[in-house]
Amino acid sequence: MAPAEILSGKIVSAQVRERLKQQVAEMKEKFPGFRPGLAILQVGNRDDSNLYINMKLKAAAEIGITANHIKLPNTATEAEVLKCIASLNGDPAVHGFIVQLPLDSDKPINTEKITNAVAPEKDVDGLSSINAGKLSRGDLGDCFIPCTPKGCMELIRQTGIQVAGKRAVVVGRSKIVGAPMHDLLLWNHATVTTCHSKTSTLAEEVGKADILVVAAGKAEMVKGEWIKPGAIVIDCGINHVPDSTKASGKRVVGDVAYSTAKEKASYITPVPGGVGPMTVAMLMQSTVESAQRFLEKFQPGKWNVQYNQLTLKMPVPSDIEISQSCILKPIDQVAREVGLLPDEVELYGQTKAKVHLSALKRLKNQPDGKYVVVTGITPTPLGEGKSTTTVGLVQALGAHLHHNVFACVRQPSQGPTFGIKGGAAGGGYCQVIPMEEFNLHLTGDIHAITAANNLVAAAVDARIFHELTQTDQALYNRLVPSVDGVRKFSDIQIRRLQKLGINKTDPTALTKEEVNLFVRLDIDPATITWQRVLDTNDRFLRKITIGQSPTEKGFTRTAQFDITVSSEIMAVLALADGLDDMKKRLGRMVVASSKRGEPVTADDLGVTGALAVLMKDAVKPNLMQTLEGPPVFVHAGPFANIAHGNSSVLADKIALKLVGKEGFVVTEAGFGADIGMEKFFNIKCRYSGLRPHVVVLVATVRALKMHGGGPAVTAGVPLPKEYMEENLQLLAKGCSNLNKQIQNARIFGVPVVVAVNAFKTDTKAELALVVQLAKEVGAFDAVECTHWAEGGKGALALAQAVQRASQTPSNFRFLYNVELPVVDKIRLIAQQIYGASDIELLPEAQEKVTLYTKQGFGNLPICMAKTHLSLSHDPEQKGAPTGFVLPIRDIRASVGAGFLYPLVGTV
Repeated sequence: MAPAEILSGKIVSAQVRERLKQQVAEMKEKFPGFRPGLAILQVGNRDDSNLYINMKLKAAAEIGITANHIKLPNTATEAEVLKCIASLNGDPAVHGFIVQLPLDSDKPINTEKITNAVAPEKDVDGLSSINAGKLSRGDLGDCFIPCTPKGCMELIRQTGIQVAGKRAVVVGRSKIVGAPMHDLLLWNHATVTTCHSKTSTLAEEVGKADILVVAAGKAEMVKGEWIKPGAIVIDCGINHVPDSTKASGKRVVGDVAYSTAKEKASYITPVPGGVGPMTVAMLMQSTVESAQRFLEKFQPGKWNVQYNQLTLKMPVPSDIEISQSCILKPIDQVAREVGLLPDEVELYGQTKAKVHLSALKRLKNQPDGKYVVVTGITPTPLGEGKSTTTVGLVQALGAHLHHNVFACVRQPSQGPTFGIKGGAAGGGYCQVIPMEEFNLHLTGDIHAITAANNLVAAAVDARIFHELTQTDQALYNRLVPSVDGVRKFSDIQIRRLQKLGINKTDPTALTKEEVNLFVRLDIDPATITWQRVLDTNDRFLRKITIGQSPTEKGFTRTAQFDITVSSEIMAVLALADGLDDMKKRLGRMVVASSKRGEPVTADDLGVTGALAVLMKDAVKPNLMQTLEGPPVFVHAGPFANIAHGNSSVLADKIALKLVGKEGFVVTEAGFGADIGMEKFFNIKCRYSGLRPHVVVLVATVRALKMHGGGPAVTAGVPLPKEYMEENLQLLAKGCSNLNKQIQNARIFGVPVVVAVNAFKTDTKAELALVVQLAKEVGAFDAVECTHWAEGGKGALALAQAVQRASQTPSNFRFLYNVELPVVDKIRLIAQQIYGASDIELLPEAQEKVTLYTKQGFGNLPICMAKTHLSLSHDPEQKGAPTGFVLPIRDIRASVGAGFLYPLVGTV
């Protein structure tokens, strides 16, 4: 009989790798940007493990698989390993995931618990109990097979001999090779016998095998004379035996006596060079198979979102009834649907979660989606439905057109929520839910701002008090205390010294004059701009006297409480680009001026670090969902008059990465386009670096009739008959405001889609007229919307128009260069956006221009604090007034947030 034909694992594995390389190339061609991903988790630093991992990384690179080696120290605990596994399980870019065994840890770790923690759909080593169970049941198409048995089967197939009907013997019953090999042969229709150390007739059983697989771990245990003539012999063993002819004094042999066995077998694997190379190749094959299964279930970059089917009722029930009748998805499911990893999500119960900024770092190389801002015409006091339109558009894009889409909205204040305006969750069948969670407390961000703001306020008054009652040395001893006989400046104190021009780091080296400069902020109480805040409209705190306790020694002053969302810290949160940027902005906040006219900052007070700690959770965006299931980020809620009126930069940035290149992020700007949209472009986009693709301008027949000369619209009072009956003349006249706001958007080079938010009192002719006039004056498109009553279905035409508009070139540009003088920037906004002929600075405003320019704040963007009820400063002037002079009574600075805010009007 001729010697056995050699089954070379090196040759076969090379063929497998070449085939996989071609498959991966085809995947990349079909799905640009997609790559199969393999993660290898190692605990410790064993030399043999490092060698095996390097082989796997090299093979992955050759094939085109993105391989990530995660190495934990040998001090890692079981809990730390499990946490790492949970993160990799949730990472959509990881398709194959193995834990390199053995685990080299000083701590006790249950290996079985670790291998079973790997998600079965990513367990390309096939070691989990679920995959083992599926294999034993014969579910070969729905499981992963351990790599060595899989490689053995590939080698057997190379012989061309049919496995079905053959008699197979497996020597060895390990979980990694023997047991799964038995199952694999059995479900390929061989008659299988498993032998092991207790088998008394081993030679006899081996002699019956047409196919023999040996994985016993004993050198040359199976003798050549035992083997049936013509059998296929697969030797999985790797053993070392003494050999004086070798430089190392030993050589590698298998579990089969190769020299005699090859004389009887028809095919045999050598050791080394047989099964060994196949193991790595099969790991790569399983990873590619896992990626293919992923592609069958998910399009790369395409979310698999569970949308809710609305049951619409007429008449439309109350907002709270609709909200509470909806069955919400668990918020961790929402997070998984949009591609967030488990360790990037911090759950606050079942309906809301915070998203860690690490998600933005992970996704930094992903392309951004389309950026859409929803704004409106100059509104009535009742509002025209921007929030409802935002949610309706998102539901239409997501639940009906199946795009990846995120809504990014502001968190409402308790002030308006308990006032006439009410909450800000949207309305009807277009809501962020649960609305009561959204409108009240949420995750406590506003409370964190309250605490941080009031810490600054307390620090201001405490500093004034102590400077008035203590000597320089006493203050110095308090600020730089001696600890165990050693004084040391903190980092924030070093910054203050540098600001003062004192380049010393030794506290004992300061002169008396330098100590005086260091300890005395010398705050002028008349210049204090920092007020205490509370997120409630408590009118009796609007003007108060503080310092009336006897302990304050008669140092009283008049102060006030503002609403929390008006705090500069809220604007800082909304414009911050990350935790470090937020901390820097918090430190730059100006709270007053010294008696020498120099700005006093939070950094000067020494509270920056404490503020950052108070705000460290608030900086994370809040994740919620809409009635129909698309995701929502709710984050920050700055006012739209003394601040910029937009949700956070961070929420927008994370959302734009998550939706991907073809997805949409829809955000909302407060008040009308002349205020919120202008600030969105000139302030928010300037700081974020993001460029918008589409403006959605919300208009209502009701508001346009008011601008045409209709009677006043008052909250809580029934609408006059002019708003209940068709009046095309009044409506056409009022469209002057719509025309102006369309032009305002086009000034910035962004296409405008007008959303005509329909009310039941509107006639078809009225709605058609608004659509017609909007298109005539330059809107990309204008559509009627019925989303309040119909949910996303009612905004379908709007979504399609937005989609088309987003594909047109956006020539975005800012209105002004920040390097222009303060007065010129104000004048540009007044003339270009409001329609004014000029501006008039009252004396106090003129003084502030001089002061802020001197203090180095003249190059900040402008944030106009103006009535939202008119394009002018006079809320009674409707339509599109022109030729008026815009009075500026004062100018204030939010230096930390990064803008100056002129107060428009004479009172």
